[in-house]
Amino acid sequence: MKLTLHIWRQKSRTDAGKLASYQLDNVSPDMSFLEMLDTLNEQLMKEGNDPVAFDHDCREGICGSCAMMINGLAHGPERATTTCQLHMRSFFDGQHVYIEPWRAGAFPVIKDLVCDRSAFDRIVQSGGFVSVNTGGAPDGNALPVPKMAADRAMDAAECIGCGACVAACPNASAMLYLSAKVSHLAQMPQGDAERYQRVRSMVATHDREGFGHCTNINECEAACPKEISVEHIAQLNRDFIGSTVSAVVKG
Repeated sequence: MKLTLHIWRQKSRTDAGKLASYQLDNVSPDMSFLEMLDTLNEQLMKEGNDPVAFDHDCREGICGSCAMMINGLAHGPERATTTCQLHMRSFFDGQHVYIEPWRAGAFPVIKDLVCDRSAFDRIVQSGGFVSVNTGGAPDGNALPVPKMAADRAMDAAECIGCGACVAACPNASAMLYLSAKVSHLAQMPQGDAERYQRVRSMVATHDREGFGHCTNINECEAACPKEISVEHIAQLNRDFIGSTVSAVVKG
């Protein structure tokens, strides 16, 4: 295939940035999207030009690093697929492909397609853990957990922190990511002891980092490569209201 690539190029955080166009020939339908970008970068370096910077690591849909907008869609046109799992057979000969970084105030662009997503790390650092003594692994396995609760916790824990939910949301809200981190711990007895303290602290960090508010548009669920359900946002809201009531009662 022959493709025309329109890629966001930005030298640094302070640079204005702009779309640059490139022609790429002999693109195999069996290439992954990142292999196609590798081919483009080889071509650019042979020409003495700066290669396109983009994040990647596992290339197996696990790490969440390959964050980019492709023709206006987070991770591209295929549902439940990360960019590294996307193949060029999803495109057609002669197509114009627009490739941009995540667009969110909380994810500033570092260079080209690379964003600073450390805001997610700070959200987890503020409460996405269990600090009480729950014993070793055998002790945890000895605790009876209803299958429905275990399944819901596992569904939430599938979140890979890629940020597609933020990129797809018109409000740049991270509520789906936040709710997944809150919900997978709230379902389990080991995480229950700190559930109210956890949700208040993590929501406060979410707002402080500059993410928008959730208005139930549900674009986040549609864009999520792991198909995390917005039901977890409902769980987060219940816990947040419960934490407020708990604080009033204790006060």
